[in-house]
Amino acid sequence: MRYLTITFLLAAVAAVLAGCGGGGGQVPSGAVAQVDNQTITQSQFDQLLEQAKRSYKIQKRPFPKAGTTDYEALKTQAVAYLVQRAEFAQEADNLGVSVSDKEINDRLTQIKKQFLGGSEARYQKQLKQQGLTEAQVKDDIKNELIQEKIFKKVTADAKVGDADVKKYYDQHQSQYGTPEQRDVAHILVKTKSLADKLYDRIKAGANFSKLAKQYSQDPGSKNAGGKLTISKGQTVGPFDQTAFLLSTGQVSRPIHTSFGYHIIKALGPIKAARTTPYSQVKESIRQQLAQTKKNGAMTKWVNDTKKDFANKIHYQVGYAPPSTSTAATTTG
Repeated sequence: MRYLTITFLLAAVAAVLAGCGGGGGQVPSGAVAQVDNQTITQSQFDQLLEQAKRSYKIQKRPFPKAGTTDYEALKTQAVAYLVQRAEFAQEADNLGVSVSDKEINDRLTQIKKQFLGGSEARYQKQLKQQGLTEAQVKDDIKNELIQEKIFKKVTADAKVGDADVKKYYDQHQSQYGTPEQRDVAHILVKTKSLADKLYDRIKAGANFSKLAKQYSQDPGSKNAGGKLTISKGQTVGPFDQTAFLLSTGQVSRPIHTSFGYHIIKALGPIKAARTTPYSQVKESIRQQLAQTKKNGAMTKWVNDTKKDFANKIHYQVGYAPPSTSTAATTTG
């Protein structure tokens, strides 16, 4: 279930480890970090690690032992995730982003339908299995919605004009084309002696399709009598060259490839290469370029946010990321 596993939480922070803030200052007792005016408590950290342990157990993976490199990496990721959540929550106010209880409940209902068939019993079972309370789940959902709204706000101006779309199409036409194609049939066997015997039988009038079904070792075409459609340049060299040199109806002598020995029959003429018209792909190109532009805008915003918080984040001893370990502080 998407919001009831720690896996997605930790994966989400992998990209934020570099550049996390540090510096002097005091961290309250019972806290692992202070993000400006927001405290990240030891309890929040412990809950996150406990969820991770349960997730590892469900996946039947051994949880890293304290003191190991893997454990320290997991610990750093957990703190980084909590720090980023705090940063986003504070920046949300500056952007005018808020999340209502109704939005949280609506998303939870959607999750139950999508992943649990709308079953409340299955949902409660997942809560118990993951060691979560509904309050924790709703808190995760709230933070997810905040991130979604921030993304929408930050990327609102990421538009792509027609000129940019056309330029991309012109520069990448090979991506929007279909090479020459041909319908063929083939029989694949392991030995040349068998291939030669089958070729002789075909030349004597034996049914190609029946022989393919009986002898071919190609599971993808065997049951169809050896039939398949190939594209120029997308099969192994000797097969490709032979298939596109045959006349329609012609049967090749056995040819050898890394798969074995093939007998190929050209079932039809070569279909000319074609390029998909611009009109058919321009909107998909626009969406692709817009998404790239949005991702770039969001990355810049995240990096700028890190810089803004660089001197506002303080870590308890033992919880600072490696790059700022010397700046960690503690009280008492």
